[in-house]
Amino acid sequence: MTRMTASKARGKFSDLLSRVAKRHERIVVHRRGKDVAALVPVEDLALLEELQDRRDAREAKRRLADPAEVPIPYEQARKELGLD
Repeated sequence: MTRMTASKARGKFSDLLSRVAKRHERIVVHRRGKDVAALVPVEDLALLEELQDRRDAREAKRRLADPAEVPIPYEQARKELGLD
C-alpha cells in the first residue's frame, strides 16, 4: 500500500486515480503524519459497504429480538436526528 502526503497527492491526483482504477492500488493520504483519507478501487468500497450493511442488519435483528429494547416512535426519531 502506498502512503503519501496530501500535498504530494494533490499534485499527482490524476495519476493516483489511474493507479487505483487500473492497478487496484490502495493509497493512503496523510497530513502532518496522520492518515486522513484513502483512495481505493470502487470494488473495495462496494465490499466495505456490503460488510457494513451486513453488520447493520445483524444489529437490527438483535435489537428487534431483544424484549428490553424500547422502540422509538418515528416522529421522535426524526426530531432527534434533526430531520424535521
